[in-house]
Formats: sequence, C-alpha cells, structure tokens
Amino acid sequence: MVNGIIRKFPDDLVRNILLKFPAKSLIRLKCISKVWYTLIQSTTFIHLHLNYQTTIQDEFILFKHSIKQEPNGFINVLSFLSGDDDDAFNPLFPDINITYMSSNFKCTFYPLVGPCHGLIALTDSITIILFNPATRNFRLLPPCPFGCPQGFHRSVEGIGFGFDSIAKYYKIVRISEIFWNPSDDYPGPRESKIDVYDFSMDCWREVEHVNLPLIYWLPCSEMLYKEVVHWFATTDMSIVILCFDMCTEIFRIIKMPDVCNILTNEQYFGLVILRGHLTLICYPNPISTIDPIKDKVHVWVMEEYGVSKSWILKNTIRVVPVESPLAVWKNNILLFQSKNGHLISYDINSNEEKEHILHGFPASLSVIVYKECLTSIPQGSHNTSKVQNF
Repeated sequence: MVNGIIRKFPDDLVRNILLKFPAKSLIRLKCISKVWYTLIQSTTFIHLHLNYQTTIQDEFILFKHSIKQEPNGFINVLSFLSGDDDDAFNPLFPDINITYMSSNFKCTFYPLVGPCHGLIALTDSITIILFNPATRNFRLLPPCPFGCPQGFHRSVEGIGFGFDSIAKYYKIVRISEIFWNPSDDYPGPRESKIDVYDFSMDCWREVEHVNLPLIYWLPCSEMLYKEVVHWFATTDMSIVILCFDMCTEIFRIIKMPDVCNILTNEQYFGLVILRGHLTLICYPNPISTIDPIKDKVHVWVMEEYGVSKSWILKNTIRVVPVESPLAVWKNNILLFQSKNGHLISYDINSNEEKEHILHGFPASLSVIVYKECLTSIPQGSHNTSKVQNF
C-alpha cells in the first residue's frame, strides 16, 4: 500500500520532501521501498542533502576523550552529543571505545581531524580511521609504507584531511620530519617529508615540495578551511600558519598578527572557524604560571582570507585556566578544555562561562562540530580494509 501511495507523487516532489529529513531518518526511510532506497543512496541525492540549507540547531558534537585504565593504559572514547536550548550536551547514542587507538600514552596527540562533507579522520599519527558519525561507518586506512634510513627517525608532526573539488576525491596529508637520532648525541637537522593518501588510487604517495618551516604542534590546529589545511610552523624566531591546498598540493604561508607571531614560552595558539572566518585563538601557555590580571584569551578574526593585514582583534576574554581551545559551537560559543580535563563553554555574546560534566584525562580532549550527512566512505581495494560499522 505504501508503494502505491509513493508512486502517485512526482519524483521531484518526493526528492524535495526527503531532502528536509535528517540523516538518521533517511537511513530508516531507505527501507520503505526500492525506489526510495535507490534515490537516497544516489550520489546526486547525497550531494543535494549535504548542501541543503540548515541551521546551527542541526549541529552535533563528536567528543573524544581519553580514560585512564590500570595500571598504565589509556583508552580513547567517542561520545556523540546534541545541544538543547540551555546549551547542555545530551548523548545521542552509546559511547564507542576506539580499540584501534588504545595505548599506554595519555593520547594528547590523538586529534579528530575534519569535518569534510560530514566525514572525520581519527588518528594517532600511525593509525588513521575515516569515519561518518551519522551512519557510524568507518574504514581503517592502510599504514603509510614510507620509512627512513637506518639510524634516522621519522616523526609525524602534522596531519590533514580534505576534499579535492577539482579531481573529486578525498585526501589525507601527513607532514613528517626525518632526522639523525644517535643515542649518544643531539639529534641532527630535520628534513620534512610529505605523504598523501590518495583515495582515487587507494594508496600512499610522496609529494614533491620546497623547503618547509618546521611544524609547531599545538592541539587546536590542523584546521580545514576553503579546501586548505592549516598548521602552525616556525620560521626563524616567528610563528606562521602553514597552508596546504588540497587541490593544487601547493604550500604557502599566512602571517600571524604582529603581536602574536613572536616565538615565546608565554602564549599558545589555536585555529577555529568563527562565523565563517578563519580565527586565531591566543591563550596563555598552560604550563606557565597564570597571572589573573594580565593573562587573557584573545580572539583574532581574519576578515579577508589569505590577507595577513586583515587580522582584527574581535574579543578579549577571561576564562578559567585553559589547556587549549577546541572548537566553535552555534557560531558564538567557544569550547575549551580546562587544565583539569573538563569541557568549558564560553559565550562571546553574553560572556557566560559554563563547565560541563564531560571530561577526560587532562590534555586528551578533542571536539568536532558537524552536520549529519549520508556521505559514503570510499571503498578500498581487495588489499585494504573494507568499510565497517561501529
């Protein structure tokens, strides 16, 4: 009977109605009929649904935190959250323990990277998982085959995930540093190597590059914006933003505001997207002694992307001692992790600060704000792992 009713509606009307449904509802609606299944699974429909106009009320949060296990181990846990009108976080479904990334480290360097078209990369620099939080599908990517000569050490310093809109496929990019690491002397000079996981070829490849500044790793970087991945890097005694264009695979540098670009031990930095603009968060070094009078968080917005002279100081705020910024939620709420491992929100409109019950081992928190979508994870070849479900 349902199929008979469906056939009475024009195809365009059915499509336009379905576009208004959230991803989880569409997953269930695929079971209504073969026609709906084919439509909802189609690349055209997924693309239209991804770009369908939504509001900040459609945003969800993927919250990664590490939990200490006895005697010395840690596990990574993913929580799926939605926000209500009181800016509280409510679980959407049960947490996931990411056993692929369990270790005896506190997982400080295990960030969430993305989102890009609703997909997120989870990484511990060695293991990389591509994940859709809405469908809960994931794929474990094959390890990078590139090593280094005997006696040298290869350290992954930066990672990025994005989409090449020209070639129409996803890419993972890694920046590694190779250096001589003798047991009885100081490490030698560092050389950068660039690896790209090419989903169209289903393999890793090395990328030619000119000399790059060294990555200055900070927990809130690796930001994807306008199909470009951004990291912090050092050149001479200055800090800059290093950019990698996913389409052209060309690196370039964006200068920081003059009052922020000097390399010191007094301040750290983070990158977020605030109201559609690349935004720099300057905050006190978490290992330094806090001066409640002068130690504040400064919010710099780049009004014209790529133009260093367009940085404008938008906000100066005082918040609890911060371990690092995390993300922006609902266009005006900055999310931080405190030194004790708690999730803190700060509304830059009302100056209201809240501490949430979500927490993890100090310095282990990572947050991605995303919109649910139906984007499929690219299948691997028979030699690589297949798409699975958490």
